[in-house]
Amino acid sequence: MPGLTAFVYHEDYLKYQFGPKHPFQPIREKLTLELLKSLGAFDGRGKLFKPLPAREEDLLLAHTEDYVDFVKRMSRLGIGYLEFPDTPTSPGIYDGALSVVGGSLCASDLVMRGEVAHAFNPGGGLHHAKPRAAAGFCVFNDIVITVRHLQRKYGIKRIAILDVDGHHGDGTQLMLYREPILKIDFHRYGEFFYPGTGNVDEIGDDGGRGYSVNIPLPFGTTDRAFLYAFNEVALPLLRSYKPEVIIQQFGVDGHVGDPLVGLALTTRAYETIASTIHKISHELSDGRLIILGGGGYDPPSVARCWAVMFMAVSEAVPQDREMYSKIFDSHEPEESPLTFESVKATVKRIKELVFPIHGIA
Repeated sequence: MPGLTAFVYHEDYLKYQFGPKHPFQPIREKLTLELLKSLGAFDGRGKLFKPLPAREEDLLLAHTEDYVDFVKRMSRLGIGYLEFPDTPTSPGIYDGALSVVGGSLCASDLVMRGEVAHAFNPGGGLHHAKPRAAAGFCVFNDIVITVRHLQRKYGIKRIAILDVDGHHGDGTQLMLYREPILKIDFHRYGEFFYPGTGNVDEIGDDGGRGYSVNIPLPFGTTDRAFLYAFNEVALPLLRSYKPEVIIQQFGVDGHVGDPLVGLALTTRAYETIASTIHKISHELSDGRLIILGGGGYDPPSVARCWAVMFMAVSEAVPQDREMYSKIFDSHEPEESPLTFESVKATVKRIKELVFPIHGIA
């Protein structure tokens, strides 16, 4: 059992829906599951788990009671906005949100009880939600809820959050900004790009100073520049921090085919990220790795990227290697030399700001 990787999924994830024309379509999670089944991912190394919904008391680990009541009322009403203009309400959105948060809690329990080595909840990773508000398609912040759950139920102190979504995890940063929870966040950054936070100098306050690490990326960042920053920043910090458990927000809206973000990563980059963090989790955290979904607005591309990630982490052997090879991107976009130099300058600044706090030369 310890060698298994869990895929945590419930049909109720489809209730986490903002409308047929909204960019966020939960069908991407079901497409990922179907693709993995066709690859044979659950014939030995992967296992499917069906979570229970979160309880209201779980939501209160990160959100106010007034806000939770507001979401329930709006869900019953079925029209209007939880947050204008990005996050409309819909009938049943509250139940859908309970389901995806329950998936993240289930993933954490499976890992912490040793029933599996790693777990992936594709419905999770909702990193924009704040204590009193929805934001950016995120109703409840399952990442922070999972952190509080790990702290309270298992006494975990050293939790690392690695976020590779194309948007900055502003809600997660806000709620954990003054705590020594290591948060490493790669995201596109620039004028007028949502949510407008995540600059390199946002490094945390008080006891959390140096534990918010932002890697803002320019438009068009490709695999080479991203992986350069990943290796130069994330790996030394994780090794210095020595987390007891790693939470990875694996949003894939940085993919070159995504319609919203403007980064240019390929499936090969996501495979490398997944393989590297899988190895690091065994090196530092006894394999304890909780992977959550996040952004991704072209469902077929999302399914491909997440399938590549899951196969890498679970080390499952595809039944049809030719079919598996076809889910990878056939080429990498061309990168501007200016983009790579910009990323190198950002990495240099991060090392100046944050590395001394962690005793990294």
